Amino acid sequence: MPHTLHSVRETVETLWPLAGAEGWDAPGLLSGDPAAPVERILLAVDAVAATVDEAVETNADLLIAHHPLLMRGVTTVAEDRYKGSLLAKLIRNDCALIAAHTNADVVAEGTSAVLAAKLGLTDTAPIAPAADGVTGIGRVGTLTEPTTLGALARVLADLLPPTAGGVRAAGDYHQPVSRVAVCGGAGDSLLGADAVRGADVYITADLRHHPASEAREQAVLGGGPALLDVSHWASEWLWLETAARQLRDALPGVEVEISELRTDPWDFAILQ
Repeated sequence: MPHTLHSVRETVETLWPLAGAEGWDAPGLLSGDPAAPVERILLAVDAVAATVDEAVETNADLLIAHHPLLMRGVTTVAEDRYKGSLLAKLIRNDCALIAAHTNADVVAEGTSAVLAAKLGLTDTAPIAPAADGVTGIGRVGTLTEPTTLGALARVLADLLPPTAGGVRAAGDYHQPVSRVAVCGGAGDSLLGADAVRGADVYITADLRHHPASEAREQAVLGGGPALLDVSHWASEWLWLETAARQLRDALPGVEVEISELRTDPWDFAILQ
């Protein structure tokens, strides 16, 4: 029996239940006819002009993006605004749009769990666990062999897709690290969490000046992690491979592809 957008949506919400989303989030079905057939899915971190064009050009019936296009207040979908333009293009080309955001972060094979696994962390647990103690935001675990902050930064740079910002580090290059906390995407809200404070290093994205500075000053005074700041897009792009595998297993006959396009917003950096 052919898959429809309705049945694919049910699968998506089974893999990444909407109940797991943060209250401020807006995942789920954003556009599309539930009765429409789905034979081809494109996965991307962001629904932006480049990935929407890719979905249309490759005849995808559905674009699944990690970041919701309509997460923040929208009062118009006029086509002289980019969100309206993207939605209009998707609708005119019979390509639906679904977002799986924080509901895909918290699950057992979510964004942070994938990053932790790629780094080889063992005995992992959520940084901010849900009531079940298994799911939750972020992951903390232990490297199979201790290393240094500089060496771990190099491993991370090689693991992630390249971006203009690369990997920024706060801490002694030769500092030994063993206990590692990770949060794919923006994670400065977890800087004060006990699991992060107890780690040797915290890997996340979008670290702002004041939260990062205060965390480092507190570490000097009373202990705390070194910091590795990476691209938001890159830290979550790794998850797409896992998401694609899960969708292929759950939706036999549906072609699932991953966008290789870099949607990190920064194009180049000049070192001083």
